[in-house]
Amino acid sequence: MNSRFLIVLTALAAATTLAACGQDTNKAAADAKKAASDAADKAKEAASKAADATKEAAKEASDATKEAAAKAADATKDAANKAAEATKEAANKAADATKDAANKAVEKAKQ
Repeated sequence: MNSRFLIVLTALAAATTLAACGQDTNKAAADAKKAASDAADKAKEAASKAADATKEAAKEASDATKEAAAKAADATKDAANKAAEATKEAANKAADATKDAANKAVEKAKQ
């Protein structure tokens, strides 16, 4: 009888151990699945944030390029205006010099 009791007790212990292992395996699998799902969600979130940062950087670069182009256009316009003004002054001085030379020639011719 002692032997039967020991066999039943051993079988019961083995069954309990196997049942416990099965539950641990299922729990471990569920935990692993949850961890993988969380990691995927975090990866999606990180990719979304990276995409947003890239869009923002591209927008800032575009804005900076527009601003630089506007400044370059203004500088070109200023340079063109200054060149036109200088040309106008030079033409006026040349005209004045031509008038002076013509007046002097007339004066010499009269003498």
